[in-house]
Amino acid sequence: MEQLNNNFSTLTTLCAEQAIEIDPLMLQKLVHFGDCLEQWNRKINLISRKEDAPILIKHIFHSLLITRYHTFKKGEQVLDLGTGGGLPGIPLAITSPDTHFLLVDATGKKITACQEMIKELKISNAVARHIRVEELKGVRFDTVLSRQVASLDKLCIYASKVLKPNGILICLKGGNLESEISKALISAQKNNGFPATIKQHPLDGISPFFSEKKIVIACR
Repeated sequence: MEQLNNNFSTLTTLCAEQAIEIDPLMLQKLVHFGDCLEQWNRKINLISRKEDAPILIKHIFHSLLITRYHTFKKGEQVLDLGTGGGLPGIPLAITSPDTHFLLVDATGKKITACQEMIKELKISNAVARHIRVEELKGVRFDTVLSRQVASLDKLCIYASKVLKPNGILICLKGGNLESEISKALISAQKNNGFPATIKQHPLDGISPFFSEKKIVIACR
């Protein structure tokens, strides 16, 4: 119980420092998700087991930082591509209850874990499916999210096939991305003109745990 209280306090402070407004019930659910994620990670390799930072910071708070650059709207359709352990989809579904999230991954065990965590947390606006993005036929999204599952140029190719005309791709990535960005912009002509622009938002000023981490937003 003491650890849960400490985690709640830590997350509350982090969100306040970044002007991320979240009500206490959502914060409690995010802490609960962190506990679920840690427990499932002992059974299935959802995230690295050699962490240099608490799950609450490196994975959950990291996911929430997307809301500094994108406001999830009521009825917005969001695809979390290669969700793994439900990141960033589950934290964002918790904090944006009027937005619809589809979490997909090609690894069945990971999706099973996501489905169980969604059920445990009673999240009604998120669905997890064991499916590849290439198999999503006739479905279009306002926003595609991804965390390090592929190079940016490949992610842009995937996103271009499932995004609505004014849709955007938001990625959590790290390192020097200039080469990936260049390739993505060059290949845009083959991808229905997507992306036309790509912006990087460095996160290293927020925490030393996010050294070289960036939020990358690609749009038409």
